[in-house]
Amino acid sequence: MGLCHTSRDEVDMVRLAPPRQHSRRATLVMALFAALGTGIGHAAARPLNLVAFGDSLTAGYRLPSAAAFPSVLERELKARGRAVSIANAGVSGDTSTGGLDRLDWSVPDGTDGVILELGANDMLRGTDPAVTRKALDTIVSRLKARNIPVLLAGVKASTNLGPDYVARFDAIYPDLARQHGLVLYPFFLEGILNDRRFNLEDGLHPNVKGVETIVAGILPTVETFLDRLGTAQK
Repeated sequence: MGLCHTSRDEVDMVRLAPPRQHSRRATLVMALFAALGTGIGHAAARPLNLVAFGDSLTAGYRLPSAAAFPSVLERELKARGRAVSIANAGVSGDTSTGGLDRLDWSVPDGTDGVILELGANDMLRGTDPAVTRKALDTIVSRLKARNIPVLLAGVKASTNLGPDYVARFDAIYPDLARQHGLVLYPFFLEGILNDRRFNLEDGLHPNVKGVETIVAGILPTVETFLDRLGTAQK
């Protein structure tokens, strides 16, 4: 087939197209730019990637994954319009030193923030609070070196360990929060400790209602943390 040549008359017909046709074209172009703008907006509002890094209290001991702390917290935040994704990096039985050993592979690159909940097993084993403090301090320092902010969830020692131990252990979390400028939730088990309604029969781990109670308590603190992350991203 030969090339198709457009006559001068045909060109003039295009130039002299009725205003209605020009208006239609302009509308299509405007719609295209609007669609592109919407796509850009959605891309900018990507979810914040959080890691819940802890022990069995985070992992959801004997609970379905959907009832574990990270999943319940993520759902509640999304219900409040927060775009978040929370990975469950809880390991049952983990201590602060155990968490330090697995930190690098448990918190991948691209993480926007970490909810750190460790120390309960240290306390239950009567670990020297100096050991727990050093491990948690190192975890926070290494995350800060990677520009990953931390929300620190505190643990409180059982009174049967004696006043000296309780004083030294309980001071770890507020001290580290002040030292590193962290958002602090003072006691992860606030509202459920020693309450059979919210714990499994072992009296140590939250049941489904217990996790929901924990999430309801920590939620305002997490939202404060997310606001800090959002400011840092701007």
